[in-house]
Amino acid sequence: MEELKSIEIHPNVWDLLSFATSEKNIKKEYKAYMELPTRKLYAYKVDGEIVGCIGIKFLVNKRCEIKHIAVMPSHRKENIGSKMINFILEKYSFASILAETDKGLYTFIKNMDSQ
Repeated sequence: MEELKSIEIHPNVWDLLSFATSEKNIKKEYKAYMELPTRKLYAYKVDGEIVGCIGIKFLVNKRCEIKHIAVMPSHRKENIGSKMINFILEKYSFASILAETDKGLYTFIKNMDSQ
């Protein structure tokens, strides 16, 4: 996992964020990750290619919110989402992680629990 710090949005990161937010919000969200100390964006690479990303917002009391999490369709079903969440948990030792719930995230969490 690698923290993204580039001012320019890598094309794969653009695609990944488009899975997790509307196209019109990508630049605004990416800018928030680059400028706000309470936000971090990480890339997951396979063979040097960015295939996943996870964006978090730090909250009080050792908590965070997952703002964005996405994996390229060609790399889904490889537990990359779980690996990204585990990376965040290990790196920051959060007491809890919050996330907006949508159908895709609900299915992901349900599948994660059954492993």
